[in-house]
Amino acid sequence: MSTRTVHTSELTAEELGQIRDLLFGAFGGDFGEEDFEHALGGVHVLVRDPDGRLAAHGSVVQRRAVHRGRALRTGYVEAVAVRADRRRQGLGALVMDGLERVIGRAYVLGALSASEDGAGLYAGRGWSVWGGRLGVLGPGGPQRLAGEEGSTYVWAPPGAALPDPGGRLDFDWRNGDVL
Repeated sequence: MSTRTVHTSELTAEELGQIRDLLFGAFGGDFGEEDFEHALGGVHVLVRDPDGRLAAHGSVVQRRAVHRGRALRTGYVEAVAVRADRRRQGLGALVMDGLERVIGRAYVLGALSASEDGAGLYAGRGWSVWGGRLGVLGPGGPQRLAGEEGSTYVWAPPGAALPDPGGRLDFDWRNGDVL
């Protein structure tokens, strides 16, 4: 297996197509164009199998999260997926190794929204469910996202502390699923 860490701006059109195909296939139709858009503009970890085919992907993009009046530079993990025939071989962990390295060097906080299938991977790596309320700074002002509570995970880089989970965490707005 080979691993490559690369910014969106350095990906070729062919690589972007391979990533899109992997994501649309891995999520079984529950991944749309807005979801793909959310995965762009940051740093990607690509894992290729020995024959050069894309086997796993994940990206981290910058988002702002407001907590107790302070904007936190947050590395938001997006589009973590492993090709069906390569699952349960540690590739998700390999992707997260690279993404956590980026978060640890560039952000004060890591965050992600986990599916039921992915939750175990993140919890096992020290990510924890955000215990407080969640919201978004929407076009009409702050809005609570009660439906995202319980599935949004946070992670502090080594040597840093997580924000007080008793407070609300409000993310910046984006089209489609906000988190």
